[in-house]
Amino acid sequence: MGEGKPMKAEAEASSVSARAPDQKTPVQEQKESVSPVSEKPETGDPTTEMTSTDRDAELEKVESEKRYALIKAWEENEKAKVENKTHKKILAVASWETTKKAYVETQIKKYEEKVEKKKAKYAEKKKNKIAEIHKEREEKRAMVEAKREEQYRKVEEIAARYRSLGYMPRKFLGCFAN
Repeated sequence: MGEGKPMKAEAEASSVSARAPDQKTPVQEQKESVSPVSEKPETGDPTTEMTSTDRDAELEKVESEKRYALIKAWEENEKAKVENKTHKKILAVASWETTKKAYVETQIKKYEEKVEKKKAKYAEKKKNKIAEIHKEREEKRAMVEAKREEQYRKVEEIAARYRSLGYMPRKFLGCFAN
């Protein structure tokens, strides 16, 4: 990516410090041969004239600022890349979450529909059982009513026979019996 640039700057810094002070690097030689734009024209006045050490120091300062600017630009670029990757991953996680939520909601709806169907089925069974119980109750009631009517007729027949014969029933009231 851009990892080679800082290492190059470090290598230059270490190679400059490892050389003897009287040896010049190719970059320094080139800098000396090219005069900087900010250099003032020579007027012959020794106070206004830049010495070679001043010029070297100025060039070293400019080179250092340039190196730091490149390092800062690289750092900002890498930070932007990290930020973009992080943003993409966060979006992927959000998308995954949305997908999982939709899946879970679908499963819950299916389960709820199944439960509602079972509930309706059991409600129908309950209604049918209640109707069956009601029907049986009516049948039993009708049977009890029929039996009562039959017993009434039987009692009326026996009472009519006793009247016709003039007898008294034997088990009428225990206290009136002879």
